[in-house]
Amino acid sequence: MRDDGAMTTSGRRVALSAAVLFLGSAGLAGCGSASEPSPPGGVDGLVIPTPDPEVADFVAEVDNPWFPLLPGTRWVYDDDVTTPATQVVVEAVPGPEVAGIATTTRVWTDVDGTSTRDHFAQDLDGNVWWFGREGEWAAGTSGAEAGLVMPARPRAGDGFRLAFAPGLTRSTATVEEVGGTIEVPLASYDDTVELAVTDGSLLREDVYARGVGLVRTDATGLVAFDEPR
Repeated sequence: MRDDGAMTTSGRRVALSAAVLFLGSAGLAGCGSASEPSPPGGVDGLVIPTPDPEVADFVAEVDNPWFPLLPGTRWVYDDDVTTPATQVVVEAVPGPEVAGIATTTRVWTDVDGTSTRDHFAQDLDGNVWWFGREGEWAAGTSGAEAGLVMPARPRAGDGFRLAFAPGLTRSTATVEEVGGTIEVPLASYDDTVELAVTDGSLLREDVYARGVGLVRTDATGLVAFDEPR
Protein backbone atom coordinates (compact mmCIF):
# COMPACT_ATOMS: atom_id res chain seq x y z
CA MET A 1 0.00 0.00 0.00
CA ARG A 2 2.79 2.34 -0.31
CA ASP A 3 2.22 5.23 -2.65
CA ASP A 4 5.45 6.52 -1.09
CA GLY A 5 6.34 10.21 -1.25
CA ALA A 6 3.85 10.85 -4.04
CA MET A 7 1.02 10.69 -1.52
CA THR A 8 0.14 14.03 0.10
CA THR A 9 -0.39 14.49 3.83
CA SER A 10 -4.09 14.93 3.10
CA GLY A 11 -4.07 11.68 1.13
CA ARG A 12 -2.46 9.84 4.02
CA ARG A 13 -5.02 11.35 6.39
CA VAL A 14 -7.91 10.21 4.25
CA ALA A 15 -6.42 6.74 3.98
CA LEU A 16 -5.93 6.55 7.73
CA SER A 17 -9.40 7.79 8.57
CA ALA A 18 -10.94 5.37 6.07
CA ALA A 19 -9.21 2.64 8.00
CA VAL A 20 -8.76 3.47 11.28
CA LEU A 21 -6.04 2.72 13.28
CA PHE A 22 -10.41 -9.60 18.04
CA LEU A 23 -11.31 -11.81 21.00
CA GLY A 24 -14.81 -10.31 20.93
CA SER A 25 -18.08 -10.89 22.71
CA ALA A 26 -20.42 -13.74 21.90
CA GLY A 27 -23.11 -11.30 20.85
CA LEU A 28 -20.93 -10.07 17.99
CA ALA A 29 -19.36 -13.38 17.14
CA GLY A 30 -22.66 -15.12 16.64
CA CYS A 31 -24.05 -12.80 13.96
CA GLY A 32 -24.17 -13.45 10.24
CA SER A 33 -23.16 -10.81 7.69
CA ALA A 34 -24.05 -9.95 4.14
CA SER A 35 -20.57 -8.54 3.55
CA GLU A 36 -17.45 -10.58 2.85
CA PRO A 37 -15.64 -12.02 5.89
CA SER A 38 -12.44 -10.52 7.22
CA PRO A 39 -9.25 -11.65 5.43
CA PRO A 40 -7.20 -13.69 5.94
CA GLY A 41 -9.21 -15.51 8.59
CA GLY A 42 -10.79 -13.02 10.95
CA VAL A 43 -10.01 -13.05 14.65
CA ASP A 44 -11.13 -15.86 16.96
CA GLY A 45 -14.49 -16.45 15.35
CA LEU A 46 -15.68 -12.85 15.31
CA VAL A 47 -17.89 -11.84 12.41
CA ILE A 48 -16.09 -8.81 10.95
CA PRO A 49 -17.71 -6.52 10.01
CA THR A 50 -20.70 -7.14 12.26
CA PRO A 51 -24.24 -6.49 10.96
CA ASP A 52 -26.09 -6.21 14.28
CA PRO A 53 -24.03 -5.19 17.34
CA GLU A 54 -25.74 -5.54 20.72
CA VAL A 55 -25.77 -2.59 23.13
CA ALA A 56 -25.00 -4.93 26.05
CA ASP A 57 -21.77 -6.00 24.35
CA PHE A 58 -20.22 -2.51 24.53
CA VAL A 59 -18.73 -0.27 27.22
CA ALA A 60 -18.83 3.52 27.60
CA GLU A 61 -15.12 4.26 27.10
CA VAL A 62 -12.50 3.35 24.52
CA ASP A 63 -9.43 2.47 26.59
CA ASN A 64 -7.80 -0.27 24.51
CA PRO A 65 -4.05 0.11 25.32
CA TRP A 66 -3.08 0.65 21.67
CA PHE A 67 -6.15 2.63 20.60
CA PRO A 68 -7.13 4.81 23.59
CA LEU A 69 -9.66 7.58 22.91
CA LEU A 70 -10.17 9.37 26.20
CA PRO A 71 -12.10 12.57 25.44
CA GLY A 72 -9.82 15.57 25.79
CA THR A 73 -6.73 13.77 24.47
CA ARG A 74 -4.85 15.51 21.67
CA TRP A 75 -2.24 14.15 19.24
CA VAL A 76 -0.16 16.19 16.78
CA TYR A 77 1.65 14.61 13.82
CA ASP A 78 4.24 15.96 11.41
CA ASP A 79 5.07 14.73 7.92
CA ASP A 80 8.87 14.41 7.91
CA VAL A 81 9.21 14.04 4.14
CA THR A 82 7.41 17.23 3.10
CA THR A 83 9.14 20.62 3.05
CA PRO A 84 7.97 22.68 4.78
CA ALA A 85 6.65 20.18 7.32
CA THR A 86 2.89 19.99 7.71
CA GLN A 87 1.04 19.22 10.94
CA VAL A 88 -2.12 17.22 11.52
CA VAL A 89 -4.06 17.55 14.79
CA VAL A 90 -6.21 14.73 16.19
CA GLU A 91 -8.56 15.04 19.17
CA ALA A 92 -10.89 12.65 21.00
CA VAL A 93 -14.34 13.97 21.94
CA PRO A 94 -17.63 12.41 23.08
CA GLY A 95 -19.48 10.94 20.11
CA PRO A 96 -23.08 10.25 19.14
CA GLU A 97 -25.01 7.01 19.47
CA VAL A 98 -24.64 4.90 16.33
CA ALA A 99 -26.83 1.83 15.90
CA GLY A 100 -27.77 2.34 19.56
CA ILE A 101 -24.12 2.18 20.69
CA ALA A 102 -22.46 5.08 22.53
CA THR A 103 -19.33 6.12 20.62
CA THR A 104 -16.24 8.26 21.04
CA THR A 105 -15.33 10.50 18.10
CA ARG A 106 -11.84 11.04 16.71
CA VAL A 107 -11.59 14.46 15.05
CA TRP A 108 -8.78 14.55 12.49
CA THR A 109 -7.91 18.09 11.31
CA ASP A 110 -5.58 18.64 8.38
CA VAL A 111 -3.19 21.56 7.96
CA ASP A 112 -5.78 23.22 5.68
CA GLY A 113 -8.40 23.11 8.44
CA THR A 114 -10.45 20.30 6.92
CA SER A 115 -11.78 17.96 9.63
CA THR A 116 -12.98 14.37 9.51
CA ARG A 117 -15.00 12.86 12.37
CA ASP A 118 -14.92 9.09 12.84
CA HIS A 119 -16.91 7.24 15.52
CA PHE A 120 -15.55 4.30 17.54
CA ALA A 121 -16.79 2.02 20.32
CA GLN A 122 -15.21 -0.72 22.42
CA ASP A 123 -16.76 -4.06 23.27
CA LEU A 124 -16.63 -5.86 26.61
CA ASP A 125 -13.47 -7.73 25.68
CA GLY A 126 -11.56 -4.60 24.67
CA ASN A 127 -11.85 -4.78 20.86
CA VAL A 128 -12.35 -1.38 19.19
CA TRP A 129 -14.87 -1.08 16.34
CA TRP A 130 -15.33 1.64 13.73
CA PHE A 131 -18.99 2.70 13.64
CA GLY A 132 -18.94 5.38 10.98
CA ARG A 133 -17.79 8.65 9.55
CA GLU A 134 -19.89 11.76 10.02
CA GLY A 135 -21.66 12.78 6.84
CA GLU A 136 -20.59 9.64 4.95
CA TRP A 137 -21.78 6.42 6.58
CA ALA A 138 -23.01 4.99 9.88
CA ALA A 139 -23.27 1.39 11.02
CA GLY A 140 -26.85 0.15 10.94
CA THR A 141 -27.88 2.60 8.22
CA SER A 142 -28.26 1.76 4.50
CA GLY A 143 -26.50 -1.59 4.90
CA ALA A 144 -23.35 -0.24 6.60
CA GLU A 145 -21.65 -2.44 9.22
CA ALA A 146 -19.12 -1.73 11.97
CA GLY A 147 -15.64 -3.11 11.36
CA LEU A 148 -12.70 -3.79 13.66
CA VAL A 149 -9.83 -1.29 14.04
CA MET A 150 -7.83 -2.72 16.97
CA PRO A 151 -8.02 -6.09 18.74
CA ALA A 152 -7.98 -6.43 22.49
CA ARG A 153 -4.97 -8.73 22.29
CA PRO A 154 -3.37 -8.32 18.87
CA ARG A 155 -1.28 -11.17 17.51
CA ALA A 156 0.96 -11.21 14.47
CA GLY A 157 -0.98 -12.58 11.51
CA ASP A 158 -4.45 -11.50 12.68
CA GLY A 159 -6.39 -10.00 9.77
CA PHE A 160 -9.68 -8.11 9.71
CA ARG A 161 -12.01 -5.87 7.73
CA LEU A 162 -12.12 -2.26 8.94
CA ALA A 163 -15.68 -1.48 7.88
CA PHE A 164 -18.37 -2.20 5.32
CA ALA A 165 -20.70 0.26 3.61
CA PRO A 166 -22.09 0.39 0.07
CA GLY A 167 -19.65 2.42 -2.02
CA LEU A 168 -16.99 2.51 0.72
CA THR A 169 -13.47 1.63 -0.40
CA ARG A 170 -12.55 -1.82 0.89
CA SER A 171 -10.10 -1.44 3.78
CA THR A 172 -8.41 -4.30 5.62
CA ALA A 173 -5.64 -4.63 8.19
CA THR A 174 -3.16 -7.32 9.18
CA VAL A 175 -1.12 -7.33 12.38
CA GLU A 176 2.50 -7.38 11.20
CA GLU A 177 4.35 -7.16 14.51
CA VAL A 178 3.63 -6.95 18.24
CA GLY A 179 6.12 -5.67 20.82
CA GLY A 180 8.43 -3.83 18.45
CA THR A 181 10.33 -0.58 19.04
CA ILE A 182 9.93 2.63 17.06
CA GLU A 183 11.38 6.13 17.29
CA VAL A 184 9.26 9.12 16.26
CA PRO A 185 9.95 12.84 16.71
CA LEU A 186 8.31 12.91 20.15
CA ALA A 187 9.86 9.82 21.74
CA SER A 188 10.94 6.20 21.38
CA TYR A 189 8.34 3.51 22.12
CA ASP A 190 9.10 -0.15 22.79
CA ASP A 191 5.67 -1.77 23.16
CA THR A 192 3.98 -1.31 19.81
CA VAL A 193 1.58 -2.92 17.38
CA GLU A 194 2.28 -2.54 13.67
CA LEU A 195 -0.58 -2.87 11.19
CA ALA A 196 -0.31 -3.22 7.43
CA VAL A 197 -3.41 -1.45 6.14
CA THR A 198 -4.76 -1.85 2.64
CA ASP A 199 -7.17 0.90 1.64
CA GLY A 200 -8.32 0.23 -1.90
CA SER A 201 -5.12 0.29 -3.96
CA LEU A 202 -3.08 2.04 -1.24
CA LEU A 203 -0.85 0.30 1.28
CA ARG A 204 0.57 1.85 4.43
CA GLU A 205 2.13 0.91 7.77
CA ASP A 206 0.50 2.18 10.96
CA VAL A 207 2.28 1.84 14.31
CA TYR A 208 0.47 2.12 17.65
CA ALA A 209 2.21 2.45 21.03
CA ARG A 210 0.78 1.19 24.31
CA GLY A 211 -0.89 3.97 26.28
CA VAL A 212 -0.55 6.49 23.46
CA GLY A 213 -2.24 5.21 20.30
CA LEU A 214 -1.11 5.96 16.77
CA VAL A 215 2.50 7.19 16.73
CA ARG A 216 3.36 6.78 13.04
CA THR A 217 1.55 6.28 9.76
CA ASP A 218 4.07 5.87 6.94
CA ALA A 219 6.25 9.02 7.07
CA THR A 220 3.97 10.95 9.44
CA GLY A 221 5.13 10.76 13.05
CA LEU A 222 3.86 11.93 16.45
CA VAL A 223 5.32 15.26 17.65
CA ALA A 224 3.01 16.08 20.58
CA PHE A 225 0.69 14.14 22.87
CA ASP A 226 -1.51 15.73 25.53
CA GLU A 227 -3.87 13.88 27.86
CA PRO A 228 -6.68 15.48 29.90
CA ARG A 229 -5.73 16.42 33.44
